[in-house]
Amino acid sequence: MSARKVIIINDIIDLLINLIKNMAVIMVLAYVMTRTRVYSAMMNKQKMSLGQQVCLILVFGTFSIYGTLSGIDIMGAIANIRDLGPIIAGIIGGPLVGFGAGLIGGIHRYSMGGITALPCSVSTILAGLAGGVFYCLRKNSFINIKSAVIFVALFEAFHMGLNLAVVRPFSVIYPIIVNVSLPMICTNAMGMGIFAFISNNLVREKETQRQKDLIEGELTVAREIQMSIVPKLFPAFPGRPEFDLYAVLEPAREVGGDLYDYFLLDDDHLCFTIGDVSGKGVPASLFMAVTKTLIKAKADIKLQPDEILYAVNNELCEDNDSGMFVTEFLGILTISSGEIVYSNGGHNRPYLLRQDGLVEMLPRLPGMALGVMEENPYTCARLVLNAGDSLIMYTDGVTEAMNEAGELFGEARLEKVFSGLAGKSAREQMNEALQSVYQFVNGAIPSDDITMVVLLYFGNQITQE
Repeated sequence: MSARKVIIINDIIDLLINLIKNMAVIMVLAYVMTRTRVYSAMMNKQKMSLGQQVCLILVFGTFSIYGTLSGIDIMGAIANIRDLGPIIAGIIGGPLVGFGAGLIGGIHRYSMGGITALPCSVSTILAGLAGGVFYCLRKNSFINIKSAVIFVALFEAFHMGLNLAVVRPFSVIYPIIVNVSLPMICTNAMGMGIFAFISNNLVREKETQRQKDLIEGELTVAREIQMSIVPKLFPAFPGRPEFDLYAVLEPAREVGGDLYDYFLLDDDHLCFTIGDVSGKGVPASLFMAVTKTLIKAKADIKLQPDEILYAVNNELCEDNDSGMFVTEFLGILTISSGEIVYSNGGHNRPYLLRQDGLVEMLPRLPGMALGVMEENPYTCARLVLNAGDSLIMYTDGVTEAMNEAGELFGEARLEKVFSGLAGKSAREQMNEALQSVYQFVNGAIPSDDITMVVLLYFGNQITQE
């Protein structure tokens, strides 16, 4: 390779590098532009006001002027990225905006003179119009990266051809075009490609945000529906002074899989339950709703708690392709005597808080979670609540609540908290227990749903009074 060719190649490389540096400034400004309200309105396909159009014309017209001023003089011609501003203006704002920006850049270029002043000025104006035509053909949708690069490369080739066709003598313009054509075509195409990349990313961001907002809205509705499924009006049975009951369900996410319920089977029997579905989110909430519905449908004064769980388990196992399951504690209180018959399907063992402050964990009962295996047997046990005693039920979101150091709240802390709750109302017992959990967590993001149910028994002492 001759020394002259090496020099020419080096000059072209240096020219390309300098043009890329200049383009980088415009790309930073263009990126800032994509974050403005005007650009957001355009991306949302909102009709621009005259003031917004004028603003775009001035902004991208200024870009075009900068493209000229930052250009490099080559034998009386200016290697530049001037056309980039009007093209972008036309593509995002339409023919009028593109023409306005191109006119500003073209007039400025013509005022600087030089042998290529006329064709370069005309080319800049046509660049804005061409971008506007592309805008119309795309029906207001933004250009993709590949099309943007090809479009600008072809236009810059037209720009070079226009100079060759207009400027005379040909022997003067030809070596100029040889030197500047490749760097200008590459740089302008690269700049348009980067801008298209930024804009398309912005479109995807906005679509992602729109989908996120839609999902969050749906989850909000789902949370409201879920919370409407569980009873939450307290006092739960204002006409029954024999007992007090209070419950709280706080999902770790918008919706969760914990559940509780309570209802009278007849005037002397209260059925109550608490459960925890495997997993989180919408699937768990749907499984929770199904479980709660089945329990209420299967519960009957003629059935023992183990028989109710048995029936519900078989129903949940049918067509359970998701493999979800739910731990469930279910009891029936005989209101007149304080006797509770209960059964446990793999759930956390509740605590019995005696009036004197003694805390006892209920004995473990055989029985796996519901939804795992059909025909699984469950067993029953009995306990008697005396006046002033409480049965406190909870899900593992309480004992497994974790602070920022990774420590779990645990059963030992829970028992200590319960021991100081005797003599308080069901609401007070609940609130103080939860407050202890929240203080321990100290703002850490909850990893699981938190649910508690407190059943405080008064017996006949109030009615006798």
